[in-house]
Amino acid sequence: MMWTRIYLVLLLIRLYFALSPSYIHPDENFQGPEVIAGSVFSFSNHLTWEFTSSQPVRSLFTLWPVYGIPMIILRWMWAETGKGEVTPQVTYYVLRTMMFVLSFVLEDWAIHELVQSPRQRRIAVILVASSYVTWTYQTHTFSNSVETLLVLWSLVLIQRILENKQHSSLFASALLGILLVFGIFNRITFPAFLLIPGFYLIPHFIRNPLSLLALLLALLPTTLLAILTDTSFYLSSTQPSTLSHILHSPTLTPLNSLLYNLSPSNLALHGTHPHYQHLLINLPLLLFPALPLLISHPIPSLRLSSALTGTALLSLFAHQEPRFLLPAIPLLLSSIRLPASKPHTNIFLAAWLLFNALLGILMGIYHQGGVIPMQIWLGQQPFQEWHAPVREVLWWKTYSPPVWLLDGNAGGEAGLETVDLMGRPIEELMEVVEEKFGGCDVKDGRGHEKEIIVVAPRSRVDLDRYTQGEVPGWVWRELRTEKRHLNLDDLDWGGEGVVGTLRRVVGRRGLVAWLVSKRCDD
Repeated sequence: MMWTRIYLVLLLIRLYFALSPSYIHPDENFQGPEVIAGSVFSFSNHLTWEFTSSQPVRSLFTLWPVYGIPMIILRWMWAETGKGEVTPQVTYYVLRTMMFVLSFVLEDWAIHELVQSPRQRRIAVILVASSYVTWTYQTHTFSNSVETLLVLWSLVLIQRILENKQHSSLFASALLGILLVFGIFNRITFPAFLLIPGFYLIPHFIRNPLSLLALLLALLPTTLLAILTDTSFYLSSTQPSTLSHILHSPTLTPLNSLLYNLSPSNLALHGTHPHYQHLLINLPLLLFPALPLLISHPIPSLRLSSALTGTALLSLFAHQEPRFLLPAIPLLLSSIRLPASKPHTNIFLAAWLLFNALLGILMGIYHQGGVIPMQIWLGQQPFQEWHAPVREVLWWKTYSPPVWLLDGNAGGEAGLETVDLMGRPIEELMEVVEEKFGGCDVKDGRGHEKEIIVVAPRSRVDLDRYTQGEVPGWVWRELRTEKRHLNLDDLDWGGEGVVGTLRRVVGRRGLVAWLVSKRCDD
């Protein structure tokens, strides 16, 4: 009963973080919901380079089952209520709830399947359920989160096939074939975690060729369906969407992605890291207190070999982000044996709880936590009805705001234009602001006084001279503040020191929307 109570408490914590609108990385929106929302609903959306280049690297085949089907079901159920169109806010939280459900059903169930010992199984489930990675990354709409579930269930199927030595395990083999295709089209890093477990299947396939046949009969048509789906989406409007054209000029997104990531010049555009980044920096960032136990008390298993092989192979690439290791985290945590000494166990548990509480609050609540609520708020404002209609929003020193959350306020003559200035210097921000006005007491195209909105972190002290009225001719009026927002890209340990940086970034936390207008003295 104690284990059950602990698990239920951790489940509620996971749900809380799932519904907290932190923003860990732009890819959680722009490589998932942003793409599909424009097709299912009438929301405006923005397609990033992964979907617009001549050699696209992201597959639509995986996005439709994960996000498209839930959105279609939501649209149908919402229509039955007679409340009009579904809002982006409702869609956003439905998707987060869906990721929470997938996490605690499929991830936790897979751990139950993979860990054989009842005692070790309880420990593994609790460790995974108490990890901030599970609370935050895994409940966000990342392709990495989907990859984690696919790796876990591929291992479950491999384990079932290997344990059933007397039979061909046709169903498990066929299902594995489907998951292999889904995993590869979702992320090309997927096979790295199944390389060693896959070798274990070779003797089984030699003894049971029907099992291999079942896998291939499921894998081949699924692959064809994936290629057809992607090719149909990426055909230009001038190209006929015929079967002949699709077969002669297929779009192979996994191959495009592999070739792109094999180019050092391409990876340099996203930031290069030393090859030890995953091992010495990213793994400690994800599960620091558990690493000593993983080194001193590992449980040899298929799970552990999968995690270590995947981490090693991903370390060969120069671009390394912590979220790339998401599939390894539940595998590593389920391969840990607690110390035999009770005092040592208590020390580990205390460090584990403190570590995950701090990182959970940071990454699950405050990390870029104002962007989503602010964008939703902007989408709900009747700017076209204001005395001076606002038509442009400049975002500065934040992650890119998801356009689909603006609902009817995005695009069109009366819609908002989102200008993403990212991390440009303050001088470039003010140059853009000046260009938007071009003079004093400027009117827009309809004769209204012109105003724009600038969204930026309050921690940016270089904006103070403008927002506090120290620069003549400018009026900055605070419209809205989202207090739960920290901009970790704004840290300056070298220039301000630890205390000064924390005082500014944490003490002045928050994301602010300013209404900006320009005046000139007579």
